[in-house]
Amino acid sequence: MGPSEFKNLKGIEYFEFEEDFIEENMRCIPMVVRFKMDAAGIKLKLAEWSKFHPSERIQLALLPVSTQEQTDRYHQFLIGLITKYTGNQATTLAIDPLPDWGNLHQIPSMLQEKSAELQLFISISEWRKLTNIQRFALLKLCRPGHENKNFPKAVVEFGLLNS
Repeated sequence: MGPSEFKNLKGIEYFEFEEDFIEENMRCIPMVVRFKMDAAGIKLKLAEWSKFHPSERIQLALLPVSTQEQTDRYHQFLIGLITKYTGNQATTLAIDPLPDWGNLHQIPSMLQEKSAELQLFISISEWRKLTNIQRFALLKLCRPGHENKNFPKAVVEFGLLNS
Protein backbone atom coordinates (compact mmCIF):
# COMPACT_ATOMS: atom_id res chain seq x y z
CA MET A 1 0.00 0.00 0.00
CA GLY A 2 1.44 3.38 -1.02
CA PRO A 3 1.46 6.53 1.09
CA SER A 4 -1.87 8.01 2.07
CA GLU A 5 -3.45 11.02 0.40
CA PHE A 6 -2.63 12.96 3.59
CA LYS A 7 1.13 12.40 3.66
CA ASN A 8 2.16 15.55 1.79
CA LEU A 9 -1.04 17.51 2.13
CA LYS A 10 -0.37 21.18 2.90
CA GLY A 11 -2.41 22.86 5.60
CA ILE A 12 -2.78 19.99 8.06
CA GLU A 13 -0.74 18.22 10.69
CA TYR A 14 -0.22 14.64 9.57
CA PHE A 15 2.22 12.40 11.42
CA GLU A 16 4.70 9.87 10.06
CA PHE A 17 3.51 7.20 12.52
CA GLU A 18 0.05 7.39 10.94
CA GLU A 19 1.38 5.74 7.79
CA ASP A 20 1.41 2.52 9.87
CA PHE A 21 -2.29 2.78 10.77
CA ILE A 22 -3.86 0.18 8.55
CA GLU A 23 -6.80 -1.95 9.60
CA GLU A 24 -8.60 -4.44 7.36
CA ASN A 25 -6.51 -3.13 4.41
CA MET A 26 -7.94 0.34 5.01
CA ARG A 27 -6.00 3.30 6.33
CA CYS A 28 -7.32 4.50 9.63
CA ILE A 29 -8.84 7.92 10.11
CA PRO A 30 -6.02 10.49 10.49
CA MET A 31 -5.55 12.18 13.85
CA VAL A 32 -6.37 15.60 12.37
CA VAL A 33 -9.81 14.30 11.31
CA ARG A 34 -10.35 12.49 14.62
CA PHE A 35 -9.48 15.73 16.42
CA LYS A 36 -12.04 17.66 14.37
CA MET A 37 -14.70 14.96 14.78
CA ASP A 38 -14.30 15.19 18.56
CA ALA A 39 -14.69 18.98 18.32
CA ALA A 40 -17.82 18.52 16.19
CA GLY A 41 -19.26 15.76 18.39
CA ILE A 42 -19.42 13.02 15.73
CA LYS A 43 -18.17 9.45 15.96
CA LEU A 44 -17.10 8.03 12.62
CA LYS A 45 -16.59 4.33 12.05
CA LEU A 46 -13.81 3.08 9.77
CA ALA A 47 -16.44 1.38 7.58
CA GLU A 48 -18.13 4.78 7.06
CA TRP A 49 -14.81 6.57 6.45
CA SER A 50 -13.81 3.99 3.85
CA LYS A 51 -16.91 4.79 1.75
CA PHE A 52 -16.07 8.50 1.43
CA HIS A 53 -14.46 9.74 -1.77
CA PRO A 54 -10.75 10.63 -1.29
CA SER A 55 -11.52 14.30 -2.03
CA GLU A 56 -14.14 14.29 0.76
CA ARG A 57 -11.66 12.71 3.19
CA ILE A 58 -9.15 15.43 2.29
CA GLN A 59 -11.84 18.07 2.80
CA LEU A 60 -12.53 16.65 6.28
CA ALA A 61 -8.82 17.01 7.07
CA LEU A 62 -8.63 20.58 5.74
CA LEU A 63 -11.88 22.15 6.96
CA PRO A 64 -11.27 24.43 9.97
CA VAL A 65 -12.91 24.01 13.37
CA SER A 66 -11.45 27.12 15.06
CA THR A 67 -14.78 28.88 15.66
CA GLN A 68 -18.19 27.61 16.69
CA GLU A 69 -19.55 28.47 13.24
CA GLN A 70 -16.80 26.45 11.50
CA THR A 71 -17.33 23.54 13.89
CA ASP A 72 -21.09 23.60 13.20
CA ARG A 73 -20.40 23.53 9.44
CA TYR A 74 -18.00 20.62 9.91
CA HIS A 75 -20.64 18.78 11.96
CA GLN A 76 -23.26 19.25 9.23
CA PHE A 77 -20.85 18.30 6.43
CA LEU A 78 -19.84 15.08 8.21
CA ILE A 79 -23.45 14.14 9.04
CA GLY A 80 -24.29 14.69 5.36
CA LEU A 81 -21.48 12.39 4.20
CA ILE A 82 -22.47 9.62 6.61
CA THR A 83 -26.10 9.81 5.48
CA LYS A 84 -25.12 9.99 1.79
CA TYR A 85 -22.93 6.88 1.89
CA THR A 86 -24.60 4.70 4.52
CA GLY A 87 -28.19 5.91 4.80
CA ASN A 88 -27.63 5.87 8.56
CA GLN A 89 -27.84 8.59 11.16
CA ALA A 90 -24.46 9.81 12.41
CA THR A 91 -23.44 8.73 15.90
CA THR A 92 -23.16 11.89 17.99
CA LEU A 93 -20.84 12.33 20.95
CA ALA A 94 -20.89 14.72 23.86
CA ILE A 95 -18.39 17.52 23.24
CA ASP A 96 -15.95 17.95 26.12
CA PRO A 97 -15.74 21.70 26.83
CA LEU A 98 -12.40 21.17 28.63
CA PRO A 99 -10.59 18.27 26.91
CA ASP A 100 -7.48 16.89 28.64
CA TRP A 101 -5.29 17.78 25.66
CA GLY A 102 -6.23 21.44 26.15
CA ASN A 103 -5.07 21.60 29.77
CA LEU A 104 -1.62 23.21 29.64
CA HIS A 105 -1.25 23.17 33.43
CA GLN A 106 -1.37 19.42 33.99
CA ILE A 107 -0.29 16.33 32.10
CA PRO A 108 -3.13 13.78 32.22
CA SER A 109 -2.40 10.84 34.55
CA MET A 110 -3.16 8.32 31.77
CA LEU A 111 -0.32 9.84 29.72
CA GLN A 112 2.03 9.97 32.72
CA GLU A 113 1.39 6.27 33.38
CA LYS A 114 1.95 5.26 29.75
CA SER A 115 5.12 7.38 29.59
CA ALA A 116 6.45 5.79 32.78
CA GLU A 117 6.12 2.34 31.15
CA LEU A 118 8.68 3.58 28.60
CA GLN A 119 10.85 5.19 31.33
CA LEU A 120 9.91 8.53 29.83
CA PHE A 121 9.16 11.71 31.70
CA ILE A 122 7.31 14.47 29.87
CA SER A 123 7.77 17.85 31.53
CA ILE A 124 5.00 20.43 31.65
CA SER A 125 7.09 22.70 29.39
CA GLU A 126 7.40 19.90 26.78
CA TRP A 127 3.64 19.30 27.07
CA ARG A 128 2.97 23.00 26.45
CA LYS A 129 5.26 23.07 23.37
CA LEU A 130 3.23 20.35 21.65
CA THR A 131 0.45 21.37 19.28
CA ASN A 132 -3.16 20.64 20.21
CA ILE A 133 -3.25 17.76 17.75
CA GLN A 134 0.02 16.31 19.08
CA ARG A 135 -1.38 16.35 22.64
CA PHE A 136 -4.65 14.88 21.34
CA ALA A 137 -2.75 12.12 19.49
CA LEU A 138 -0.68 11.15 22.54
CA LEU A 139 -3.82 10.82 24.62
CA LYS A 140 -5.57 8.74 21.93
CA LEU A 141 -2.53 6.50 21.61
CA CYS A 142 -2.17 5.81 25.33
CA ARG A 143 -5.79 4.89 26.06
CA PRO A 144 -6.38 1.50 27.67
CA GLY A 145 -7.62 -1.03 25.15
CA HIS A 146 -6.06 0.90 22.27
CA GLU A 147 -3.31 -0.80 20.35
CA ASN A 148 -0.35 1.22 21.62
CA LYS A 149 2.44 0.28 19.20
CA ASN A 150 2.39 3.77 17.70
CA PHE A 151 2.71 5.54 21.06
CA PRO A 152 6.53 5.17 21.18
CA LYS A 153 6.76 6.24 17.52
CA ALA A 154 4.70 9.37 18.27
CA VAL A 155 6.88 10.18 21.29
CA VAL A 156 9.99 10.05 19.08
CA GLU A 157 8.33 11.98 16.25
CA PHE A 158 7.21 14.74 18.64
CA GLY A 159 10.78 15.11 19.98
CA LEU A 160 9.99 13.94 23.50
CA LEU A 161 12.87 11.46 23.78
CA ASN A 162 15.56 14.12 23.72
CA SER A 163 15.02 14.97 27.37
